[in-house]
Amino acid sequence: DNLHKYNSPYPEAIFDLEFYKNNPQPFVTLANEIWPGMNYRPTLTHCFFSLLDRKGLLLRVYTQNIDGLEEVSGVHPDRLVECHGHFRSASCTECRSPYHPDDCKTNMVEKGEAPTCSICGGIVKVDVTFFGEELPSRFSELVYKDVDSCDLLMVVGTSLLVAPVAYIPEWVTDSTPRLLVNRELVGDFHLQKLTDLYLEGDCDESVRQLCKLAGWENELDDVYLECHSK
Repeated sequence: DNLHKYNSPYPEAIFDLEFYKNNPQPFVTLANEIWPGMNYRPTLTHCFFSLLDRKGLLLRVYTQNIDGLEEVSGVHPDRLVECHGHFRSASCTECRSPYHPDDCKTNMVEKGEAPTCSICGGIVKVDVTFFGEELPSRFSELVYKDVDSCDLLMVVGTSLLVAPVAYIPEWVTDSTPRLLVNRELVGDFHLQKLTDLYLEGDCDESVRQLCKLAGWENELDDVYLECHSK
């Protein structure tokens, strides 16, 4: 099982800051698997976000994923709020000094070990949000402005269980249309407000359906092919 695979005493330990400081190896093993652009490629849904960005229709993507596939798909970093951090920067867990992400990748991926800080000797990690750490400041800097100014809120492929991101759908104005693209109803979408629309099913199939209605299906496929030819 995964506990044995990652040599972790309990599932949450991999993302526990104090555990990482004492035993970074389980996270290093995981990082080797999910490092952006290595083993996984963007889905059609990621490419849909990228297409919206290219068309100038995307205000922001708020994601709890740490795999970086939104950026790999072509979404501009300015349009992204990676609520639980990302792999594009790294820092010391003790003195917070920045550490070059390429050097961090070399250590974790090629050498299979966590780097140490040249300033204080502390353990370095990528800037993924662990238990015991605050969300990136970018979240609080943008979310309230974004929910006030968005014309449509899309909630895609989520359980809406992890706060504070789970509250975003409740923060938009009552007049803002909300579209849930998901296998099941989540959050307060069960209230079926007049401004809500529920597209039930697989996310990739659903975004293709949306693009077909908009006349964008070929463009969506072009973005997907472009992402997978890199």
